[in-house]
Amino acid sequence: MNSLMSDPEPELQDALATTLLANLGAFQGFARRRLGDDQLAADAVQESLLRALKSERGLLHDQNLLAWFYRILRNVLTDLHRRRTVQAKGLERFAEELAIADEDQADVEQTACACFRGLLTTMRPEYAQVLQLADLDGQPAEAVAQQVGITRNNLKVRLHRARRQLRERLEQTCQLCAKHGCLDCQCETNRRN
Repeated sequence: MNSLMSDPEPELQDALATTLLANLGAFQGFARRRLGDDQLAADAVQESLLRALKSERGLLHDQNLLAWFYRILRNVLTDLHRRRTVQAKGLERFAEELAIADEDQADVEQTACACFRGLLTTMRPEYAQVLQLADLDGQPAEAVAQQVGITRNNLKVRLHRARRQLRERLEQTCQLCAKHGCLDCQCETNRRN
């Protein structure tokens, strides 16, 4: 009888470990040719070794160890390829969404009420300055606070007050459209522009 049949566990484990270690370079070469990346190939072989060790009980005694492991390695490579395809499609969708978002933002900026720019000159100069720097120029709060010469907390308070004053002025000037987001404004100031 086959010696593997009498006490299969230790002999099978030893044969598995010996065969896998002896062919490690071949496994990595196989994976490298399919992936084109040494690090990714090493990761795929490592994942395959883990799967093989976890499923060694599924190995039949008369089964070819190399063929069994290559089947596991091919499955890992297939899974990796599928994940990479899903990631690539996800990145493409994300890039498309960013492009659409940029177009939407440009549309909003074009249709937003232009009245507020004219109203900045009617506001307290320190309020107009922080609105210009933070909201219109998009500078970070830390840079605006440093440029204006105030603390970041003081800037938050000043921005809050400036935005509130601007909202009040817009509601007085533009009336109804200011309460609904200043899009597609129909006020006199905007019609003249």
